Amino acid sequence: MKKLAILLPFLILGFSSCKKDVAPESKNAVIDAQARDDLYNVMNEYYFWYNLMPVVVKTDYKNPSDLLDAMEYKTLDRWSFVQTYQEFLNMNQGAFVGHGISMGLDPSNQVRIAQIYSRSPLYPLGVRRGWIVKKINGTDLAPIFNSKDSAAYNHAIGHSTVGLINTFLFQTPAGKDTTITSAKDSFKLNTVIFADTLHLKSGITGHLVFDQFIPPSNQELQTAFTYFSQNNIKDLIVDLRYNGGGDLNVLTNMASYVAGAAQLYKPFLTLTFNDKNTSYNGTYNFNSVNSPQSLSKVIVITTRGTASASEDFINGLKPYLDIRTLGDTTNGKPVGMLGFQYQTSYMFFPITFSLVNSAGQGGFYNGFVPDKYVPDDITHDWNDRNEACLKEAIYYLENGNVSAKGFYVNEKQPSVIFSEKSGKINNIYIIKK
Repeated sequence: MKKLAILLPFLILGFSSCKKDVAPESKNAVIDAQARDDLYNVMNEYYFWYNLMPVVVKTDYKNPSDLLDAMEYKTLDRWSFVQTYQEFLNMNQGAFVGHGISMGLDPSNQVRIAQIYSRSPLYPLGVRRGWIVKKINGTDLAPIFNSKDSAAYNHAIGHSTVGLINTFLFQTPAGKDTTITSAKDSFKLNTVIFADTLHLKSGITGHLVFDQFIPPSNQELQTAFTYFSQNNIKDLIVDLRYNGGGDLNVLTNMASYVAGAAQLYKPFLTLTFNDKNTSYNGTYNFNSVNSPQSLSKVIVITTRGTASASEDFINGLKPYLDIRTLGDTTNGKPVGMLGFQYQTSYMFFPITFSLVNSAGQGGFYNGFVPDKYVPDDITHDWNDRNEACLKEAIYYLENGNVSAKGFYVNEKQPSVIFSEKSGKINNIYIIKK
């Protein structure tokens, strides 16, 4: 039978099935079949494009992942997914096993650290964004990245197992080769990657590099914006280039810091569900936060990886602030998901609603085109003023316009980013009522 269930601090909609005792050897197959049936019901009831789905026979598919792939409205849906319940818990709590790095290919075909978490086992050893990674365990990485061979990358970096050892051959910014042996570890990801202030001709500017919207982010954001308030920032640069989204409540909190006290309780984003679930339609308003800012300008640095909640940060603030984007066109995801739990086995995340800002603007399936195209410069660390995106943001704040008209290249950025972090976290909204 169908029922609603509240799980954790989030609204999780779950369909439960009547179960019979089964032999141990067939238990997994039975769970997969029951989960598949539950997903079929979810898709027909809550999927945003339920009336445009392909017609399928659910028993043709063994598990919910295969069924979802068959039922998606692929004309627009690039994001719906299924994961295990444990994967969901890990994702939502920021739990992670690995070295805590992302790597990319620079324009000169050298592999570099694109991002590193401060709790990474490599961070205390001095490894930072911009370091060249020549080899892992003797394997040359450049051909793997040139061919965009994710399977070869996964083989080189190894499984997400605590204690798994890899030997890296790095080249430091000083041009020195150094070999570092590192064991993968279990730790909680920090989502505020970097926060500092820039003293510019235009005034004091906050600089925030933010990785993902998950519940632990709230404390990190409070710390960052308290610091910004203490330093009386006038403008803000928000770097969301690798931020693919997350929790709508965390997004609303972050936007409330940026919108400031003058916008308190004004509408931020309005959610619209399918015509079977109009009772869920509603509006998220800016809420009360410690250290709300009073900003003149906001610049957001974006890439094709800037998606979902990150795009709604931009869209939701547009009616209230002078907000500009630099970098590349964003992912183009103006829709979100509810999470549906099947027992302690699966979580389903189908697209279930669309979002618009207070001016009714949404539907940005082609993404937000930046005010100026600037390539993702992984050759410099976040605080290096020669980093291309940061340099352009500073120029805009100090001069009131971009450095040159230039041209926009409507194609993917030249750098190829491979990350240990699951891409699934980049595509969800969890709604807390």
